[in-house]
Amino acid sequence: MKQKISTDAAPKAIGPYSQAIRTGGLVYCSGQIALDPKSGEIVGKDVTEQCEQVMKNLSAVLAAAGSDTSKAVKCTVYLKFMKDFAAVNAVYGKYFSGDTPPARATVAVSELPRDVLVEIDCVALVGS
Repeated sequence: MKQKISTDAAPKAIGPYSQAIRTGGLVYCSGQIALDPKSGEIVGKDVTEQCEQVMKNLSAVLAAAGSDTSKAVKCTVYLKFMKDFAAVNAVYGKYFSGDTPPARATVAVSELPRDVLVEIDCVALVGS
């Protein structure tokens, strides 16, 4: 059985997908970009500001699913420019710290939705 996760604390899906799906003790979060949940506008002009908003959005989706960043098991980071790796890592590390950070892949892509600089998706455990 799968359950759709939806929260007003994160941007609404801008296509035929869910913010997240919870199933089998896991939550699969769709990629988050730097959209303000209320206005739908891009937040931040540089990758650091955008990544902060991405992580706020991702955290809100995880919370709505009954999870949080400490329970993340796998993330994928999509960068418009690989030169932004260190800046994104600095922000990302504030949210995914501790002895067991999630597994992760980071890739540079030619284009992201709304021409943002970073997108992050996540799979996390639900419950204790």
